[in-house]
Amino acid sequence: MTVTPNVLRNGLLTLWLLVLVGCQTTTNRTDQSAAPRISSAPAASSDHRPNRLGNWRSTRKADEPYTLWTRIRDGFQLDPTLLDSPRVDKQRLHYASQARYFEVTSERARRYLHYVVEELDKRGMPLELALLPFVESGYNPMVYSRSQAAGIWQFIPSTGRVFSLHQDDIYDGRRDITASTNAALDYLTRLNNMFDGDWLLAVAAYNCGEGCIGRAVKRNQELGLPADYWNLQLPSETMDYVPRLLALAQIVSTPEQFGISLPDLNDEPYFAQITIRRPLDLLKAAELASISADEMRYLNPAFKHRVATPRQPYQLLVPVAQAEQFSAALARLPDSERVPFSRYTVRRGDNLSAIARQHGSSVEALRQANNLQSNLINVGQQLIIPSAGATQLAGNTPTGSAPRSNRPRTYTVQSGDSLYSIARRFNVEVKQLRAWNGVDTLLKPGQQLTLHLP
Repeated sequence: MTVTPNVLRNGLLTLWLLVLVGCQTTTNRTDQSAAPRISSAPAASSDHRPNRLGNWRSTRKADEPYTLWTRIRDGFQLDPTLLDSPRVDKQRLHYASQARYFEVTSERARRYLHYVVEELDKRGMPLELALLPFVESGYNPMVYSRSQAAGIWQFIPSTGRVFSLHQDDIYDGRRDITASTNAALDYLTRLNNMFDGDWLLAVAAYNCGEGCIGRAVKRNQELGLPADYWNLQLPSETMDYVPRLLALAQIVSTPEQFGISLPDLNDEPYFAQITIRRPLDLLKAAELASISADEMRYLNPAFKHRVATPRQPYQLLVPVAQAEQFSAALARLPDSERVPFSRYTVRRGDNLSAIARQHGSSVEALRQANNLQSNLINVGQQLIIPSAGATQLAGNTPTGSAPRSNRPRTYTVQSGDSLYSIARRFNVEVKQLRAWNGVDTLLKPGQQLTLHLP
């Protein structure tokens, strides 16, 4: 449904004000983090906005193998070839100059990209939008921005709640792959309707908020100026945001033209969804599926600790190849091995050592069970206390799991940081930092880096 200014003025504005949170300004986010925001400002008319959309597809070569990238190209609807913009050129050169960017980010995206494409296809939405998490998070579900945006779609807490992404000490729906994807597509569809089918304005609003875009459109209309995305005065980040997406679309369309080799990604599901109705130790789940603990964690990043504690029947993600094995093993699993833990609320004067002694556990087991990076705990914090059997499990590597020395953590770039200084600080090599994060040389304060440390 197209939303017009008159309809908004005659009633919908009141409804939006009651349902949605207030307008928020854009923060200084990096290429890998940008949070969608909700605003009560009305969408403006598109009377003066030229139509820059079209059903555009790159020409497929006769001998070209059909891959997920091919499917994405075939679903392009936003025509970047019509946009002769230095802003797009600048972003395309940025991406193309980072030789390992697509290798590193595609390795993360391979778990999720097919699902995102499937959901977009079901709704008939432009498949360029499957590239948006590359802009938002580098397809890293563990990324948090300075504005507390989280997940591959980088929802901030308030917007996540608007779209029913539950958040508590145990679970963060913004990091849930399937839930956040469907919430993001709902949000983008709503924005597209608000701006009369203009996907460029919808994508821009995903970055800085519909109020931000609506006011910019209205300003140009009142001045008699074109009110399409390219002629609006917007926050600097939003001025670059849409060009980043279009630049990625151009590269994916003809990667050889820009000296890029896209990693092979098959057009087939990566994960299956297995219903669990009771809490389950994710280390045990990884063992049942014969996959690494890290693989289980990256498929189910919404759970903040090692135990999946669903509030209702939950779809646990496991690789398709292991789905049948996992389901059969889970059905045979004794109740005593499903949830080898209890809960404890931190009190004033508590420390990990005392809590571990009290429960016959160890500090290391507590840190592993609660995904703690240090021994620091807070009054009122909920801790998972593993049983004796779980303590033994926590100290061992499940079948097929990666060694604990490769556990990832996140580092926020500070002013004055360089790849060399960060590498020296954490006793790793610069080339490792580049490989882990798909970066070349330039870093920006606030940028999130993934580090694989002991």
